[in-house]
Amino acid sequence: MSARDRIKETNPAFYERYSMLEDTDEFWEFIIRPLRQSIRVNTLKAPLNVVVERLKEEFELEPVAWVREGFFISVDNLAKVPEHSLGLIFGQEASSMIPPVVLDPRPDELVLDMAAAPGSKTGQIAQYMANEGCIIANDPKLSRANVLIANLNKMGVLNARVTTKDGAYFGRFENTFDRVLLDAPCSSVGMIRKSWKFLTGWRLRGVIKYMNIQKRLILAAYQALKPGGTLIYSTCTIDPLENEEVVDYLLRKTDARLERIDLPVKTSEPVLEWEGKTYSSELKKALRIHPNDNDTEAFFIAKILKPEGGE
Repeated sequence: MSARDRIKETNPAFYERYSMLEDTDEFWEFIIRPLRQSIRVNTLKAPLNVVVERLKEEFELEPVAWVREGFFISVDNLAKVPEHSLGLIFGQEASSMIPPVVLDPRPDELVLDMAAAPGSKTGQIAQYMANEGCIIANDPKLSRANVLIANLNKMGVLNARVTTKDGAYFGRFENTFDRVLLDAPCSSVGMIRKSWKFLTGWRLRGVIKYMNIQKRLILAAYQALKPGGTLIYSTCTIDPLENEEVVDYLLRKTDARLERIDLPVKTSEPVLEWEGKTYSSELKKALRIHPNDNDTEAFFIAKILKPEGGE
């Protein structure tokens, strides 16, 4: 049975909705094809070249084009790799490494990671900040925050403080953070490659529920951002309601503007019209990544700037 037919049979509403985005055999095949294992080398613990040379003795490595520390690795079980146990490498999906790269945090800054668990992106941010400055790493669920703390400890992150607030809480800290990452909770369509449950459990009402949460969070994130600061909005889904719709909502409500992202990554065209609604042409500057573009999870990334003298 083809991938298309398996998806049609498993969740007809899912197929009907996303065939409006792309309807090629390749697209459907990559939506459900198992993910390649990828890692990020943690330079907080050891120099990049030292770790890479050590890994090459045992494994085939393929560089991830858009992040210097990222590699695809041929290994069945990462947990059995000593470098993983020691926190020298961290299992992280290749496209999920893009938001911290685009955020581009600096060592002396105050950064908010609004939905941080399980902490792969927080660790990457800390790496770029050389463990200096301060990261507020937030997750509202205590169980997820505990996983976040464990992972940050394992990676040797020293400049993060973990909080367990609803992300919208940070809206009260107006004009406070130099940079904000909102890797928003979403319907996780891009993660079907990790788990079939994201296909069987998909419902449009879930997408709409997440969209409403995301709109609340993105407004709070923008409010908390300093004028001249950068907000990265990202999701691991392909639904326009959770991506272009949310960013367009922010553009309409505030003085936010988008900046083009220049990375060696293959992308699909952002959606500027969906279900009869037209979105700002600014959204052409966002990255929409389908699973078949780079053989990764699906991802959406928008780089949002707050003008000097902004809200």
